[in-house]
Amino acid sequence: MRSLSEIQERIGCTYRDPELLERALTHKSYANENRLPYHNERMEFLGDAVLNLAVSEHLMKTCPDSTEGDLSRLRAAMVSEPALAAIAREIGLGEYILLGKGEEQTGGRDKGSLLADCLEAVIASVYLDAGQQQANAFILRFFEDLIKKTCAAGGIFDYKTELQELCQERLKTLPEYRVSSETGPDHQKQFEVELSIKGTFYGRGIGRSKKEAEQRAAKEAMEKLSMQ
Repeated sequence: MRSLSEIQERIGCTYRDPELLERALTHKSYANENRLPYHNERMEFLGDAVLNLAVSEHLMKTCPDSTEGDLSRLRAAMVSEPALAAIAREIGLGEYILLGKGEEQTGGRDKGSLLADCLEAVIASVYLDAGQQQANAFILRFFEDLIKKTCAAGGIFDYKTELQELCQERLKTLPEYRVSSETGPDHQKQFEVELSIKGTFYGRGIGRSKKEAEQRAAKEAMEKLSMQ
């Protein structure tokens, strides 16, 4: 693991109790192998609540004309696993996580689910160390671009772009999309798109436009890649 002072500098937080940050970065696999009495799962639970509150408050202030349904859709896109994993990768969080040998060997440092959970734990550590105001500042600093993009897209996270960047970084290739079917009259078309990576099927999406279907196929592919 790289130094705690380095990750504090990267995330822009100086901890009064650095042990909270270390605990947030400790995966269960590492705790089990080293017989530690703690890991970051309970902090993930708290971080999820802190994140949802901060995003909800921000949306209430910045989207005064949105309905409850609109706000829920926007928040769901912002706190989804792919969105959190994308921010964790941007921070470089994977470099600092304490992992067990097995998890390390299976590419745990780039697993979407693991990165998303760890980011939530880090949010909890900021909250526990410095309170809600500092946690909100941390969240808005790293989520600001995502919030703007998601609001502009009407609550749709850009799975295609994130998948493309992930494939380039991890697999040195790009995903391929193919329209497998078109049904319905011209004014009510429905498209089905299949997505493959290096010839292997990874996702299928259905939508009222090719773009919508591709986004849904990309979302399914992101979820599958997160489990690998």
